[in-house]
Amino acid sequence: MRTHGGAVAVVLALGLAAGCRAMAEGGMADLVLVNGKVWTGSAERPRAEAVAVRGDRIFAVGTTAEMSRLSPSGAKRVDLGGALLLPGFIDSHAHFLAGGFALRSVDLRPAKSRAEFAARIAAKCRELGPGRWILNGDWDHQRFDPPELPRKEWIDAVTPENPVCVNRLDGHMALANSAALELAGVTKATPAPPGGEIVRDPATGEPTGILKDAAMDLVYARVPEPSFAEKLEAAEASLGHAAENGVTSVHEMADASSFEVFQDLARRGRLTTRVHVYIPVTEVGTLARLRMKAPFGGPTLKLAGLKGFVDGSLGSATACFFEPYADDPATSGLLHGQMFPEGVMEKRILEADRAGLQLAIHAIGDRAVSLLLDMYEKAVAVNGPRDRRWRVEHAQHLRPADIARFGGLGLIASVQPYHAIDDGRWAERKIGPERVKTAYAFESLRRAGAVLAFGSDWTVAPLSPVQGIYAATTRRTLDGAHPDGWTPGEKVSVEEAVRAYTLNGAYAEFAEAVKGAIEPGKMADLVLLDRDIFAIPPADIGGAKVLMTVFDGRIVFRKGR
Repeated sequence: MRTHGGAVAVVLALGLAAGCRAMAEGGMADLVLVNGKVWTGSAERPRAEAVAVRGDRIFAVGTTAEMSRLSPSGAKRVDLGGALLLPGFIDSHAHFLAGGFALRSVDLRPAKSRAEFAARIAAKCRELGPGRWILNGDWDHQRFDPPELPRKEWIDAVTPENPVCVNRLDGHMALANSAALELAGVTKATPAPPGGEIVRDPATGEPTGILKDAAMDLVYARVPEPSFAEKLEAAEASLGHAAENGVTSVHEMADASSFEVFQDLARRGRLTTRVHVYIPVTEVGTLARLRMKAPFGGPTLKLAGLKGFVDGSLGSATACFFEPYADDPATSGLLHGQMFPEGVMEKRILEADRAGLQLAIHAIGDRAVSLLLDMYEKAVAVNGPRDRRWRVEHAQHLRPADIARFGGLGLIASVQPYHAIDDGRWAERKIGPERVKTAYAFESLRRAGAVLAFGSDWTVAPLSPVQGIYAATTRRTLDGAHPDGWTPGEKVSVEEAVRAYTLNGAYAEFAEAVKGAIEPGKMADLVLLDRDIFAIPPADIGGAKVLMTVFDGRIVFRKGR
């Protein structure tokens, strides 16, 4: 892989030569996949027909005839029927355990009116019974006609016996009903915490129920902790969903409790996706005292590094900009609570760097990104050069001058292409026509030398990498308003999009030597699609289906089986 910016060169693809050596040495495969179209990710041999797997590793790559000779009578043989075989997808940013809970929670994403919003919550109350919390939701007020933030009055009448705290799909604001606000002691007199906002009725000063960023914690602190058994159930739901979508590795943006859950499953051999957990940057002292160098762990589960926040999100108007929002000149967004007291994030970054830890920091607004780059630059100046592979999570809204800084710092732009076609419906209303020119600037970042690592931010967006590739290559917004692409100059090629979900994702976790490409010796993580997405118009990619997922040499999903 050639990383953009020349940070490292990875030797790829022994291909046919390795297959010939395997035959000469008398080796045999356990699983042989034949008659396919194989995109290997190798610069030397980008395409093949068949792959042989032995144990948990790719054994050889070549033609159908060559791989068939490596197949003993007891080996499993799968005829791919001309379908496209890719390296297993790597989702470089997801909230994986939380996603499992969301799969079982109220779904407010489709709601397009007050009535539908309330009806969905009322139905979940009836299902769960009195006293149970109603959580998650993933609502999107931009779907309402007209767009408006929900209020507690919308749902109080149908939730008299259930506390409710349902989040917007970006996770940076939530609606609490009166029962939840009362449990949390949130009143007209409650001050907003640093990095948060309690939205109040302009006439009465009373809370409307909308809580932004740090203010959400006032209510979440009252939510009972799920049992370990419930967490295991949620994790297994997420693993099944990942297998259906061809995701064989995920970068989990969570906390230590998430690691504990996946550790239990790993010990019992129940993982069907490799999980790399990023825990809060506030834990930097603990890892530094343990002299722990991340990534730390085994092939299926690792403690990957530290996740932090500089700001909030565009949809919640908490992404931090240099200039005010176009639709609300009273605000330029918020710095996250982790930025307070002033200077604490810089201290944590310097401490993490001295300890040799990888950082993955959320920054969305142009001021937030600029502040983060300043802090990264200072750490490099203070502690000297090394292979950091530091990440900017989301990197959505950028000043042109800051785009150019990514390559020089050797940064990974951990971006989520589906956000571009979702937020592109309304982003210009929020920040105006000039700032959207460098919004979700995937191609500009790539050309500037950043390594693009694609993810979903699930459940903010669908987990499906196929939908992410479609979004990155077409930039067609979900409302159909931009058939040629929203800011079309920021489209990336299909090849670059697939690379961002495979090779670059592996690089982002220091794992390019063992996965991210189909070559002998690498992990046998593979995904089969029903069509060759390199050979069809990008507009048709969204219809591609996952037919089979191979994890660690085992078929963990097969459509129709």
